[in-house]
Amino acid sequence: MSPLYAIVLVAIVLGLLAVSLTRLSKVKTKADFLVAGRSLPAFVLIFTLLSSWIGSGSLLGGAENAYKHGFSALWQAGGGWAGLLLIYFIAPRARKFAQFTIPDLLEARYNQVARVLGVIATLFAFTAITSYQLIGGGDILHLVFPDAITPTLGKYIIAGFVIAFTAIAGMSSVAYTDLAIGLMATATMLVALPVLSHSAGGWTHITQALPATHFQFLGDFTIVQAMELMVPTMLLMLGNQSMYQKFFSAKSAKDARVAVVGWIIGTVILETVIVALAVVGSVLFPTGEVSQHPREILAYTALHGLPALLGALLMGAVFAKIISTANNYLFSPATNLVNDVFVRYIARDASNKRVLLISRLMVVLLGVWSLWQALGTESVLQKTIYAYTIYAAALTPVVLAAFYSRRATAAGAATAIGAGTFFTVFWNTQWIAHNLPAKYADPDFAIFPALGAALLGLVLVSAFTKAPNKEHLDLFHGTAESGK
Repeated sequence: MSPLYAIVLVAIVLGLLAVSLTRLSKVKTKADFLVAGRSLPAFVLIFTLLSSWIGSGSLLGGAENAYKHGFSALWQAGGGWAGLLLIYFIAPRARKFAQFTIPDLLEARYNQVARVLGVIATLFAFTAITSYQLIGGGDILHLVFPDAITPTLGKYIIAGFVIAFTAIAGMSSVAYTDLAIGLMATATMLVALPVLSHSAGGWTHITQALPATHFQFLGDFTIVQAMELMVPTMLLMLGNQSMYQKFFSAKSAKDARVAVVGWIIGTVILETVIVALAVVGSVLFPTGEVSQHPREILAYTALHGLPALLGALLMGAVFAKIISTANNYLFSPATNLVNDVFVRYIARDASNKRVLLISRLMVVLLGVWSLWQALGTESVLQKTIYAYTIYAAALTPVVLAAFYSRRATAAGAATAIGAGTFFTVFWNTQWIAHNLPAKYADPDFAIFPALGAALLGLVLVSAFTKAPNKEHLDLFHGTAESGK
């Protein structure tokens, strides 16, 4: 193996640390750490949104799906695209609201109970998402240093780096490193695809070497299986706290909306290229080690299917995207614990210095929890759907209702969050596995009962409880109207 792979990975790590340390001097207040002082321009927002969304869920879980099933894996990505089209209209409203976290929003629109339940749901979902980023990073370190680093040791190393990097400068650090990562990943993947396709014998040979279903709309999925991939992804996108936190960090509502347009374009291109790379990789490497661990197909292809320099850059791009996503999803729940628990209930008058210290401590504790989950996870794809489903069912309905419903009540929101979380977790228990037919007991099916229970609870309980007061409604609906 060329030493270029090791050199590129080390350069990326040092580069990320350098950017983070240069931003450290600018972090003096809670707002600086949590939302970058609300100063991010549209260009930076585009790439930090892109980098935070496309991580191991796409690079490992989505690529694994594409290796096995072909382009029908885009059903998962398509959920994000559908969500993005709707987000175009939500982004300016979110920036005008200008708080720090989703639980901030839940309390302002509903009550403290909704806030606390929102924190719990976010902690479970986002630490799960962080955990499989650590798996992906560990896999890459093992591929590049097979004799020195096992996949398990790789998880520990990545966890230590991510924790340190995220704790240094908060949102400012995350956003500006995402800019560099997004540019690098986009350029490298666009160059790598035609080179790899040529190595595989051209597109005609690729289509002949794979089953016809790999290139069909549904592929070998049923419509229910396609929806199991699409719906959780779409709903996570619509209610994603990391995304709203970026909107809260924007310089203006206009910057937030412009960023969404760039985000849509970038996401469609990159998600499609990732799936295409995995499909071409399945032709080049249909057997052997990677066929047993198809989540590694992009990194494996970079190592064995491309010229050394391009392969090293692609490996580095995948590695950097995974690190970026881990940073985002570790930072976000740490923000919850600091802003929604510590500042809200424990130390309302805490100084900026104390808040920053507690913020960094929360990053460390949640990073350790994420590492613990990573050590016990086998399938990145299943972990992805589980995490997406918790958040999608528990939080997205009440977040959207906050902006678009005048009748949703605090009791309805609390019921929806509780029901969505409970049914997702319950559907992953042994009782379900032993007492329902296989197609319903599949954990991926959890989105349907979980989302159904959440929506039913939100609508019915809201219908039979007192309508929200004008003060709560004006924060959302009055602001939205003035922004039209």
